[in-house]
Amino acid sequence: MTPRFIAKQLAHPRGLRGWLVRRGMNRGNALANAFALDQLELQPTDKVLEIGFGGGLNIERLLNQSASVVGIDRSADSVAAANRRFARARSAGRASFLLGAAEALPLSDNTFTKAVTVHTVYFWTSLDRGFRELHRCLQPGGLLVVGFLPKAQMDRMRMPSDLFAPRDPDVLSAAAKDAGFTVDLRRPDSSEPWMALVARKSST
Repeated sequence: MTPRFIAKQLAHPRGLRGWLVRRGMNRGNALANAFALDQLELQPTDKVLEIGFGGGLNIERLLNQSASVVGIDRSADSVAAANRRFARARSAGRASFLLGAAEALPLSDNTFTKAVTVHTVYFWTSLDRGFRELHRCLQPGGLLVVGFLPKAQMDRMRMPSDLFAPRDPDVLSAAAKDAGFTVDLRRPDSSEPWMALVARKSST
């Protein structure tokens, strides 16, 4: 598979090849996803939003540790797969999966206590709009965790620039702060290339 093909499927998985890419993302991103979820410090009463849930790796853990989950993804195939896989949670009113993008969330204000997204910021058309939308949808005091691979490491992968926008940690932090968050950058240890931006909405 060429870098361009992989980039297209990562951005918008479709069909059988998209299914294979989703499975690959679940395996390849397992550690980064686990670290991001750890930063959420989930509670049984939390209402959680996940942007770009892809293969659904995080959904089961989110359902096990929180009250409810809403997933937003740009891929209709990902939404359909999640609706099938988590049908019982949907029937119980604990999960829903919607087609959408971070820059224009089809959600009400002040709905969620926590939000998470991993390896999606490279596809956002606007960091400013994405962070503003997430800030809008979080309740006062709400927590957002953004898992990502910094630009210095992402550039080595030589992904097509018209599909991938590598993100510098300082640029992500600035956009989150401009949206109204307080920000902390975390890495599990120096041997791991990926990071998590942990952003808190003011409680007032």
